[in-house]
Amino acid sequence: MRYRPPFPGPGPEGRGAFGPWPRGFGDFPPGWGPGGPFRGQGRGHHRGGRRGRRGDVRAAILTLLAEQPRHGYEIISEIAERSSGFWRPSPGSVYPTLQLLADEGLVTSRDEGGKKLFELTDEGRAAAERQDGAPPWEQIAHDVDPTEIDLRKAGATLAAAAIQVSQAGTPEQKRRAVTVLNEARRSLYSILGEIDSEEDDE
Repeated sequence: MRYRPPFPGPGPEGRGAFGPWPRGFGDFPPGWGPGGPFRGQGRGHHRGGRRGRRGDVRAAILTLLAEQPRHGYEIISEIAERSSGFWRPSPGSVYPTLQLLADEGLVTSRDEGGKKLFELTDEGRAAAERQDGAPPWEQIAHDVDPTEIDLRKAGATLAAAAIQVSQAGTPEQKRRAVTVLNEARRSLYSILGEIDSEEDDE
């Protein structure tokens, strides 16, 4: 079977294989952005890793709020960063859990700059201290194939180099960079094609 790339490449109106390209170059696949090789860039409950269980979200929130008060979006971003981008819980799982913790008297919130800032009550701090084991994001990151981490690092550094050429390169350098990137893309797809060929031979 011949491998067919799921993303054929740049489309109309400057859209790349993974979506719109802001700031003159582009967004990256989740976890591959310029802010770090694993930081999730998209929406969703998880990016590139397994889904966190409800108990994972609760434990993660208690652990993070035990460090300092945080906004809901900060909680999501911290979990994504500390799991190396392999777990990014959705607002649909974080905010209901925060409400549940508030109903249990473990969390309170106050308005700060138009956003809700969440912090633990004394009961919530005691609940956080009673938690056993490593934070859930560490376990999720630990379960990831190490080669996946290496692949993401390589992809992120390649993307960062492409951004530098896009921002600082001459027109000729940019043309050469396009050739290099297209060759790299074809080479990567050919690797998947080799896998398909091996399966056909079995």
